[in-house]
Amino acid sequence: MGLKVAIQMDPIQSIDINADSTFRIAIEAQTRGHSLFYYTPDRLAFQEGRVTATGWPLTLRRVQGDHFTLGDEVEMDLADVDVVWLRQDPPFDMGYITTTHLLEHLMPDTLVVNDPFWVRNSPEKLLVLRFPDLIPPTMIARDLASLRAFKEKHGDIILKPLYGNGGAGVFRLDPNDRNLASLHELFTGINREPLIAQKFLPAVSEGDKRVILVNGEPVGAINRVPQPGETRSNMHVGGRPVKTELTARDREICAAIGPVLREKGQIFVGIDVIGDYLTEINVTSPTGIQELERFDGTNVAAKLWDVIEAKCAAAMG
Repeated sequence: MGLKVAIQMDPIQSIDINADSTFRIAIEAQTRGHSLFYYTPDRLAFQEGRVTATGWPLTLRRVQGDHFTLGDEVEMDLADVDVVWLRQDPPFDMGYITTTHLLEHLMPDTLVVNDPFWVRNSPEKLLVLRFPDLIPPTMIARDLASLRAFKEKHGDIILKPLYGNGGAGVFRLDPNDRNLASLHELFTGINREPLIAQKFLPAVSEGDKRVILVNGEPVGAINRVPQPGETRSNMHVGGRPVKTELTARDREICAAIGPVLREKGQIFVGIDVIGDYLTEINVTSPTGIQELERFDGTNVAAKLWDVIEAKCAAAMG
């Protein structure tokens, strides 16, 4: 079954073909005989009832420095494709949110992965709040007095922007730190959003585990170990991916959240687990599948396309 697949992503020229999950997903689609159409979020439009994107037919190959060929630029009515992948990276700002509103008009006739309504309503650091028994002590607030009270209670905390990504703006404030007010001033001067504070988990020194779920089921994990002296383990800031296994606690967490993810059409999800605690549920642009495939041979992209092809076949009757 050859599907027409549109991919909304960041500029393809600058991706790392050995790490980028979108590249691996698209290569798998191409291998299966699906046609690819690529565009960037700024080329998405709503025109008198139609959702369109100006972009290019895309051919990929795993050749460093020569990994893609674009066809002639064309305006595509996205109602004419079978699958749209929502794959640009955050920041999860109003530009990002607007794309989810526009793509929502395509459903249910076109499958959008992940479901844009629930991407918009399930940002990484907020969806976890539905599972208070799985997460560390957490506060979301903009008020400095509330954040101070949380720090006084827990002593050693992590403070970060609510809608940040990739480890940017993440600070550890230990019991001797005196920078909470300064950081609050800095963050609140940049935007009007709340901050998120969590009790610091010492187990992060052993790694921040990324567990990959496909249609609500765990398919594997990688561990991301921070650099010496660094709190953040994100690979964007030097975290080192290490082979790991799913523990009984990881599976318990996945069993609790999996039905919610399936119900909300979140086919490709990456959760973050530190020690015994769930810290984030990443639905916007999860990554890590190439590292997982290298470590244990799990072809996550194939599992994703198995689910998508089955959904498309069912929709076609």
